[in-house]
Amino acid sequence: MQLQTQTRPKVISVQVIEDRIDAATAIQFKERMRDITAGGTQRVVLDLARVQFLDSSGLGAIVAVKKLLGPDRVLELSGLTPTVEKVFRLTRMDSVFTIHPTLEAAVAHAASA
Repeated sequence: MQLQTQTRPKVISVQVIEDRIDAATAIQFKERMRDITAGGTQRVVLDLARVQFLDSSGLGAIVAVKKLLGPDRVLELSGLTPTVEKVFRLTRMDSVFTIHPTLEAAVAHAASA
């Protein structure tokens, strides 16, 4: 699972450099996110702009990362493709996560919070 990170004041952005998060990659995704976010205090923005497919395992992994961050840290999402956005809408997870249209918008929002 390839993830590209960038640490900025108040926010860590993580871009998924894969076209899918599914049963085959969900565990690896969760482990990489745990390593990336360990010990930080910043908000985390997960950019899903390259992800074309997300199944229930992938969705579960993203929810697990949100729980892993605990109540004092925030996981926000950006760049959802139409297919991935539909998964979030149908499962009503769009009401659980703050979703931004682009990574830039998410970073700007997180930095101002």
